[in-house]
This record gives sequence, C-alpha cells and structure tokens, in this order.
Amino acid sequence: MKITIIEPIPGEEEEIIIKSASLNPRVMELISELKRGDEGKAIHKLQVWLDGKLHLIEPSDVFYFEYVEQKVFAYGRTKVYEIKNKLYEIEEMLSRRDFIRVSKSCILNLNQINSLAPALGGRFEAALKNGEKIIISRQYVNNLKEALGL
Repeated sequence: MKITIIEPIPGEEEEIIIKSASLNPRVMELISELKRGDEGKAIHKLQVWLDGKLHLIEPSDVFYFEYVEQKVFAYGRTKVYEIKNKLYEIEEMLSRRDFIRVSKSCILNLNQINSLAPALGGRFEAALKNGEKIIISRQYVNNLKEALGL
C-alpha cells in the first residue's frame, strides 16, 4: 500500500483520496473513522477493578478478556482484573484495535500471541507472551487467520 501526503496550498480545503480495487470492510472502516473525526476516537484507558479499587489500564496491557461465572475478567501479565462491561461491549470498544473474539467467552489481544498451533477438532491453541494458553474455537479460526493475514 502506498501512502502519499501532500500539503494543501494555503486556503485550499484538505482532501483525502482513496484508491482501492474494492471497498472491503477495512477500507469502509477507515472511511467511517475519518468521517467521525475526533468524535470516533477509541478508548484510551480501560476501567477495571482489583481488590475493590478502580484502576485505569491500557488496553494493550490486556492479554485477553474472559467471561466466567457471569463476570468478565481482563487478564494482564500478572494480574486479573474484573471489568464491569459485557463481553460484546468490550468487543465493540476494541474493534479498531488488535483484539478479536476467539470463542463465545474470550476476546484475545493479537499482539500478545507468542505462537499458534493446531489443536484437536479444527481448533487452534495460542501460546501467549505471559505463558498462558488460549483455545481458539473452530468457529473463530477463520476470523483469526484473516486478522493475522494467513
């Protein structure tokens, strides 16, 4: 992909031109983000709870989110936080980041994957940088491959 930035002549309106063979979902997402401008900015910090205290953490510090016993947890390198949002809300909030649903109960940070290996029944196993392993359900394997460009 080629990106060209040209400074407009003073008084000339800023313009964005997109040349694309097709309007695939990613191109449409970029157009939507550009149209929204500052209104559509993604979240900067997550509000999570640990030991009854509210903490603000970077989404990139989360390895994965998991729904367990009617609660949602955010797993960091060494700590597990509770998050008050529903899993589908987290998926929507982080849709423009490198997070992807890998099962009905789990959203995974693609940047925290160390390696992938096939598992039984068409599933995959992701070994994370914190040493944990997550199973990717076979229904979500194609989404994972697409997100990773495989």
